[in-house]
Amino acid sequence: MAKAFFRLQKFLRRTQFLLFFLTAAYLMAGSLLLLQRSRLVIQQGSRGTSANPALPVSDVMAGVGIGVDTRTMQNPRPSTRLLVGTDMLPASALEQRHSPRWLMSRNSELRQLRRRWLHRFINEEQPAQMKGSQVMAHAAESKGTYMGCFSDDSRERTLKGAVFYDLRKMTVSHCQEACAERAYAYAGLEYGAECYCGNRLPSTASKPEECNSECKGERGSVCGGVNRLSVYRVEEPRAAAKPRRNVIYRGCFRAPENLTDTFPASLIQPNLTVEMCSEFCSKKEFPLAVIRGTECYCGYPTRHFTLHDGAEGPRCRRLHSGGGAGAAAARTHCLVYQTPVQDTRCTDRKFLTTKSKVFVALSSFPGAGNTWARHLIEHATGYYTGSYYFDGTLYNKGFKGEKDHWRSRRTICVKTHESGKTEIEMFDSAILLIRNPYKSLVAEFNRKYAGHLGYATDRNWKSKEWPDFVNSYASWWASHVLDWLKYGKRLLVIHYEDLKQSLIPTLREMVAFLNMTVTEDRLLCVENNRDGNFKRSGTKQKGFEPFTPEMKDLINSYILTVDEALRKRNFTGLPREYVPR
Repeated sequence: MAKAFFRLQKFLRRTQFLLFFLTAAYLMAGSLLLLQRSRLVIQQGSRGTSANPALPVSDVMAGVGIGVDTRTMQNPRPSTRLLVGTDMLPASALEQRHSPRWLMSRNSELRQLRRRWLHRFINEEQPAQMKGSQVMAHAAESKGTYMGCFSDDSRERTLKGAVFYDLRKMTVSHCQEACAERAYAYAGLEYGAECYCGNRLPSTASKPEECNSECKGERGSVCGGVNRLSVYRVEEPRAAAKPRRNVIYRGCFRAPENLTDTFPASLIQPNLTVEMCSEFCSKKEFPLAVIRGTECYCGYPTRHFTLHDGAEGPRCRRLHSGGGAGAAAARTHCLVYQTPVQDTRCTDRKFLTTKSKVFVALSSFPGAGNTWARHLIEHATGYYTGSYYFDGTLYNKGFKGEKDHWRSRRTICVKTHESGKTEIEMFDSAILLIRNPYKSLVAEFNRKYAGHLGYATDRNWKSKEWPDFVNSYASWWASHVLDWLKYGKRLLVIHYEDLKQSLIPTLREMVAFLNMTVTEDRLLCVENNRDGNFKRSGTKQKGFEPFTPEMKDLINSYILTVDEALRKRNFTGLPREYVPR
């Protein structure tokens, strides 16, 4: 009996060891698979940049969108109340406004921001390589004339008139149409997903087989390669089918004393029209077409011609009417038009060459204009901004810092919507961007249901989700500002409304806070490109009032609380336009 028991015990020990070994092998295989998948995604995100092997696995996976949230791991259970100054609000009011249920929904919203693009990147592969014969065959099939494969120098691009990315749907036709719409002669594609436009061919030709990256949105078509451009001459439509290009009237201005010194290119035409002048300046790759009588001038906004002081009046009306009165007015005034060409003096951007010693946040409530502020900062400083999250839509719009790990310190500042002591104290300083909560709530609701550039439908606004959204997010708007005021180490408070109305002075203040210096001409370039690609498209409902009286009472109470908190910290209070009186 004892011998049988001993054998059974020996068998169980062996089985236990075997189970332990199999479990360990299973876990190791799973970890290796996950690391390999992460490595492929990181390689795709860090092409042309140095890798960062010093980052821990959790940080690496967070950087590519995988939901390993170290902040949640450190504090997995949300607090039952927000960490705001108790001298600002009574404890009972805080508990009512910031309940645990709301905090949990807010945290899940942030986690969703981090993860929503993960599935897209897991399914993406490295650009497919094509053979030289396939390259030539597919290039011949594309509309427009294929000019060849050229080397691309990111430091001094020839095709830099307009730039955009599309990681999933880039095609040769898509790029050509975009360049034609902006009045460019050439379209160049690179890395399978990047499109560049210009009016001059790159100087260095490459071997045809070096352009071997398959287009992301069109199998079998070639879209450049690694530092290689597939360049096409854009097909000009027939005169009858030629669309009227987007020429914007900027206003009437007093002409500079010496126009030939102010503007680099000029044309004299007896029967000059706006279309003639705009076409001439577009081919020269200038964003401004300036008309004075029969004279056409092309150039940029500069400190000698800022476009800040319009001169609309009788003289300008005579300029529009023409004739003898118009000729007399043309001696002192001119008409200015914006051509379809982009102002390229401030479009060059790169990562910081050395790690930043100061870790700066660009913090805001969702819908407060953070993306627009990033666009302005990047074009003013020439450096990419990072993000605590990853948004593939923004990466496609040119925000290459979206793919960079938010702790890499290779970006000039890092976008965040986070609040709370731990999240705030990670940063050395912060630009705190505040917007009217009424406008912020509407903008964020539009984003949730129609993306960055669309509008929510009437059905969305009338659903029960809108009241729930206001009840949850209105308190978040207030708590976000209060938390940063309490825990932020060094703050620059910027009001969205001030940035919109006085762009250059406010932007100059932001750039100085980032310890950067920029020229006046570069700031004028940013102002000329101020909208970027972020204006919402579609039909906006006019006269629509989504806020009920109860919602307004709730939001107004938060506005008064935040205004009082700002003044206690010796900051400028909220703009008077939305402080209830």
